Amino acid sequence: MRGSGDVRRSGNAGRAGAVGTDVPPTAATVGLRSERGPILLSLMLATGLVALDATIIATASATIAGELGSFAQVPWLFSAYLLAQAVSTPLAGRLSDILGRKHLILAGVGLFLAGSILCGAAWSMGALIVGRVLQGLGAGTVMPVSLTISADIYTLEERAKAQGYMASVWAISSVVGPTLGGVFSEFVSWRWLFFINIPLCLIAAWVIVRRYHESPREGGRDPIDYWGAALLTGSSTLLLVGLLEGGSAWPWMSATSVTVFGLSAALGFAFVWRALRVEHPIVNLRLLRQRVIGVATAISLVVGIVVLGLATYIPIYAQGVLGFGPLVAGFALAAMMVGWPLSASNSGRFYLRLGFRWTAVIGSALVVFGTASTLALGASSPLWGAAFVTFFVGLGMGLTAVPTLIAAQNAVAHHTRGAVTGINTFARSLGSAVGVAVCGAIVNAIATVGPDGTPEGENLMDALHLVFMVVTVASVVLAALVWLMPADREEARERRAAQARA
Repeated sequence: MRGSGDVRRSGNAGRAGAVGTDVPPTAATVGLRSERGPILLSLMLATGLVALDATIIATASATIAGELGSFAQVPWLFSAYLLAQAVSTPLAGRLSDILGRKHLILAGVGLFLAGSILCGAAWSMGALIVGRVLQGLGAGTVMPVSLTISADIYTLEERAKAQGYMASVWAISSVVGPTLGGVFSEFVSWRWLFFINIPLCLIAAWVIVRRYHESPREGGRDPIDYWGAALLTGSSTLLLVGLLEGGSAWPWMSATSVTVFGLSAALGFAFVWRALRVEHPIVNLRLLRQRVIGVATAISLVVGIVVLGLATYIPIYAQGVLGFGPLVAGFALAAMMVGWPLSASNSGRFYLRLGFRWTAVIGSALVVFGTASTLALGASSPLWGAAFVTFFVGLGMGLTAVPTLIAAQNAVAHHTRGAVTGINTFARSLGSAVGVAVCGAIVNAIATVGPDGTPEGENLMDALHLVFMVVTVASVVLAALVWLMPADREEARERRAAQARA
């Protein structure tokens, strides 16, 4: 087709400018047994650490609180991790362009290792929360830099399959994480949830040091915008605190909520003002002027809303409405995590033939079908019905989230790819926080919350129907954004114009 010619040419050009390893450009095999296999394995391992620690603590939180004696602070075990991860993501993406991918991913693994050691040895809930902050900072560094390295070392034709390997890590972790957390906390000790990360971090770091050889950048190193980083960190932290704690720690319309969001907005405006005026901002907002990057970032934000909305409330539907246990309920969500890597690993065949835009159009249609089907779920629906709809959502996400990210990465030069990846990943984190806040407010307003903090009661299904409606509306917005993606020839012209300006 017409679009595929530009996609193929842009992939070859991107490969020539993205020399990141000692592997010759002619090595076209993607897999763990290929020449680049050890690097891919280390990226999967580092990503797996992040994915596991996002879910593994869920089933052990009551045991941890019982030993450390502070049930009131349990929500911060999750919020502190999410906040640190979200805030550090865009900064890590930009710093990887300035300081190099290898330095940043090793720093991220090091932070994650230090946080895991502190969490495992925690003597109080406060120490555990500090450890979770360090883990979150490490996770927020590892995620965007891992995605950027995979974009550096693989051609456009190979990236979808490599992203499929990375996505499979999340699929496995979503099922294994909660189960492993329950097993460790019941039969061994909850501290081994964190100590198990120590050898895994060391292995990942050792492979990266030995096998990943990054080419030095030409020219001098750009200065780091510390003021911009401080403004972005402050604004993002206050925004996410307001979204995560609003409606639970304080009422949405309270003076505290208004103050938090007001300060976040003020710091955000100051950050934007500075970013548009300094020569080397910590996050280059001018990149969003490129249509493909701006639209891909908006898509990533909506993806976060849809995914976290379903990931949070499909298990609650399976448990609170259908009456299944936690393990069986997890399989309804696992179907989405199976469909995602399955389609992501094959999306390259689509976008090389159809182009990025039409691949994402097909994917977003599947997402709309899947989320709209959740509106048919009820108290008498079979569990496989929930698994069926989430599987289709996963298939659609693999054809939407992965190709649009690759399109955004492909639109810039090698020395800007980290910043684009960081912005995209941050948008998804922000969308996740928005999705959890909106859906949580709906459920808390309608359903009864039990003594263990989970929704229950006769009104739960009514609340979940509204949640599924919000997710469906978000998926329709996602489909509309996909139509705004530029066609391949238009994107190629935009990319050449941006490179000429640079």
